[in-house]
Amino acid sequence: MSIYLLEVGTEELPYKFIPQAIEQLNNGFTTFLNDNKVKFDNIKVYATPRRLAVIIEGLDEKTADEVKIVKGPIKNVAFDEAGNLTKAGEGFARKNNLSASDLYVEDNYVHAKIVVKGMSIAELLQENVPSIFMKLQGAHFMRWGYNDEKFSRPIKWIVSILDNQEVKIKIIDKESSVYSRGHRFAQQQVLINNPSEYVETMRNACVIVDQNERKQLIVEKAKQAAAAIGAEPYYTDDLLDEVTFITEYPVPAVCEFDPRYLDIPEEVTVTVMAVHQRYFALYKGGKLTNKFITMTNYLGSEFENIKAGNVRVIKARLDDAVFFFNEDTKKPLVDFVESLKGVTFQKGMGTMFDKTQRLIKLSNAIAQDLGVNSTDIERTAQLCKADLTTNLVFEFTELQGFIGADYARVSGENEKVVQGIKEHYFPLNAESETAVGIEGQIVGIADKIDTVCAVFAAGKKPTGSSDPLGVRRAALGVIRTILDANLKINIDKYIKEALKGLPVQRDCADEVNEFFVQRMIIFLSEKYNKNILEACASKNPLFDIADYVERVKIVKDLNSPQLLENANRVIRILKDASENTITESYFKEDAEKVLYANLQKFNDNVDYKTYLNELENLNPSVTKFFDDVLVMDKDENVKKNRLALLTLLRKKYDFLTDFSKI
Repeated sequence: MSIYLLEVGTEELPYKFIPQAIEQLNNGFTTFLNDNKVKFDNIKVYATPRRLAVIIEGLDEKTADEVKIVKGPIKNVAFDEAGNLTKAGEGFARKNNLSASDLYVEDNYVHAKIVVKGMSIAELLQENVPSIFMKLQGAHFMRWGYNDEKFSRPIKWIVSILDNQEVKIKIIDKESSVYSRGHRFAQQQVLINNPSEYVETMRNACVIVDQNERKQLIVEKAKQAAAAIGAEPYYTDDLLDEVTFITEYPVPAVCEFDPRYLDIPEEVTVTVMAVHQRYFALYKGGKLTNKFITMTNYLGSEFENIKAGNVRVIKARLDDAVFFFNEDTKKPLVDFVESLKGVTFQKGMGTMFDKTQRLIKLSNAIAQDLGVNSTDIERTAQLCKADLTTNLVFEFTELQGFIGADYARVSGENEKVVQGIKEHYFPLNAESETAVGIEGQIVGIADKIDTVCAVFAAGKKPTGSSDPLGVRRAALGVIRTILDANLKINIDKYIKEALKGLPVQRDCADEVNEFFVQRMIIFLSEKYNKNILEACASKNPLFDIADYVERVKIVKDLNSPQLLENANRVIRILKDASENTITESYFKEDAEKVLYANLQKFNDNVDYKTYLNELENLNPSVTKFFDDVLVMDKDENVKKNRLALLTLLRKKYDFLTDFSKI
């Protein structure tokens, strides 16, 4: 078994391209090997800002010989009457390097069995590796020198080795060798003797090529550096990924800024550090400190210039934030509401001020239906978008809501309103927390429903490649908020209310309704069978999502073949026809009388587990009915009466789910 290494060294790659390249290289080499029927054990893709590397372990030394059956001319054309090859037959044999004895006739055509000798893996790699690499795709590819080909950044070196032998390849304008390059401040001519030594050899040259190892190292070093001063580092997955792909040998440096910057909203300071500067904020006892960690890509012991440079940069950013904060807080948050008249929500759908008025109306309606006090809810709806016109949110757009909450607190607003302003944007993504307070829950639901309805009314519903205003996330946010808070809200009703309030009127309630239902089914399909979800959705789940989920939980545990058989038999008999009037005097058989009596005793006002038990208890009388009764009786009155009885029975089944979809 062989092992192959490809390393392509470049100028610094954009960090967002690197994860894409890792996935594409893995898929590209996997497809190439499978298509050529080459056995292998494992493919590993490594990446740093300056290199992309692929190691393939357990490679066959050559491809297997392949037997092919080739079809030639028709028998009468290939052979003459004496059985000798004609010119056409000789040409076919010569083309395939065969003699007359190798040919045989099948189905009146000449055939031949030829053996295609396997190719050495070195030859195969030499022919295909450059094209696999050049199939990588990404944004903002460039040309350099006199080359016509494009790549993310100019290629500086290539290593291509099979076992301990170089496999000579050329990509764009660079030919391969057995020499890699270490860290920029370390050894630049690094001999790779064998692919199996690659990771360790590069580590000795101060390059951690394994991105997963590098990420873990960053976390460990950040925690160690923080612990040395009694603190804990703050980082998100996005920050960790970015730092991983901008360093080859991460080394932490602890920096310190003026404590006065802690007076501005914490979210601003943390965002400046994490999002804008790629720093790890440090906390002590749950409180933000005036220290942070920058993860350097540096070899050496002199960090003073690095620290000074980073402090100078963050000071400038925080000075801007302090100025904006001081300017914004010269007036209360409510004074910014009027400025929303100058902010367009969506073309044709009015301004953010118009949207705010719609939110107030819709939020009040939801609060009234839930029976909760609407004073704080209405105030939250009035102020929730006000921070969009502040200087600080203009500079740090990702902090909308957080800034509004801080400004509301400074303005002396009720704490429930403060929390509601921040939480009405929750959840921020598919995994993040939902609103805790009723103010944020209701206003958030109203806001998201209004957004979805506006997009559909404007004829811009989402497609496979577009998601206008993030309506998929908005719909999921409504669903998650309702389920997490166990709110009894009729979304169908508020979709219609929201559509009525839009400046553009378009009858798309059914489209919006179906969109919400499908988003809910996709979300819940991680926990429940999709067939069950769709079956229970036959009764509009948006009337009460929490109730819908309760039905799903009961139906998923259903284990009653007899109930399924009876329910589906009723559905098949009724089809589109149904009768509603039951006249007891038309009952002729005891079985129909018993079934009707049991249906009369059926209790709808129970929990779904008990309801399912009641349906199962009906099984004997339903089975007896079908055994003893001919539904399509010759007497029209008797037939209609029996259909009416089955219609009543079907309503009992449909109340729980559509059994025909299970």
